Amino acid sequence: MAPSLVIYGAYGYTGELVAREAAARGLPVVLAGRDSERLARLGRALGRPWRAFPLTDPEALRAGLQDAGAVLHCAGPYVDTWRPMAEACLELRVHYLDLAGEAAVYRALAVMGLHAERAGVMLLSGAGFDVVPTDCLAAHVARRLPGAVRIAIAIDALGRLSRGTARTVMAHAGDADARELNPHQPAARRFDLGSGRLEAVQVPWPERVAVPRSTGIQDVAVYLCASQARRLLLRAVPAVAPLLALPGARALAVRLLSGGAAGPDAEARARGRSRVYAEAVDAAGARAASRLALPEGYAFTAHAAVEIAARALAGYAPPGWHTPASAYGPDLVTALPGVTLEDLPLARPASP
Repeated sequence: MAPSLVIYGAYGYTGELVAREAAARGLPVVLAGRDSERLARLGRALGRPWRAFPLTDPEALRAGLQDAGAVLHCAGPYVDTWRPMAEACLELRVHYLDLAGEAAVYRALAVMGLHAERAGVMLLSGAGFDVVPTDCLAAHVARRLPGAVRIAIAIDALGRLSRGTARTVMAHAGDADARELNPHQPAARRFDLGSGRLEAVQVPWPERVAVPRSTGIQDVAVYLCASQARRLLLRAVPAVAPLLALPGARALAVRLLSGGAAGPDAEARARGRSRVYAEAVDAAGARAASRLALPEGYAFTAHAAVEIAARALAGYAPPGWHTPASAYGPDLVTALPGVTLEDLPLARPASP
């Protein structure tokens, strides 16, 4: 029997999108999670087997991963769930993939990288919109400008969040990682992502950890293009984080961020678009910049995560801790449906 792809958290909003895409591509999927009733319903709909087991029971977790070639972990907040799954994968020599957007998860998996390399296991965080397009585009501009010392990334994609994403944002709003910006680059900038210059604010997103792994460049800043109201909200999150401990405050914040819905509906996913910009700058001031146009973020995540999982199942899974671009190169993103790349002309400083 061919090794299976275990999708844990398959009945969540993003997990179900991933599971349906994997089933449509004919991958040997096993649906997994804690809730047997929801798994049974999804299993009937997709014609795929399922296994119910909690992450808190090591014996059940190991049994649930038997015959797996790879796990696609879709159950967040990942900072609370990654460790038991990743440790079980290492023990059983199963490749581990997740959709984490928390920098702390990337740092923790990096510590396990040598162990994973010796075990022949790939540990890869960020197999979805976090961080496939940004990581790959950063690696692309670094490739265009050998000797680059600084990278800036801008993202224009903040539509409606799923409830799961909103819970992750609120669960760790006050964490140190959520407050960590790059002091060597501006707190706010303007970027042209293809339709004129947009205001953007620096955010402490996991590219700060992923891109140095992919490019070797340590000076990385990530910016989110957003309305003035959202920029003010992002800046205020660390200050108001203590208030989230008040009864009902966190649940209210989740409802406000997600609009009360599980996530964008099929029409919104089909209609939505995302854009990413990255620039690399060398010590002399030369600049290489490129832009990506992509599908809506959750739709993109389903395609990207399943493509990476398919490659891992096929044996293309370099061992150790990896990001999407370090494992599969900058061109991974342009192999995905609905993605277009535009390289802007190289800019070099004028001669004195």
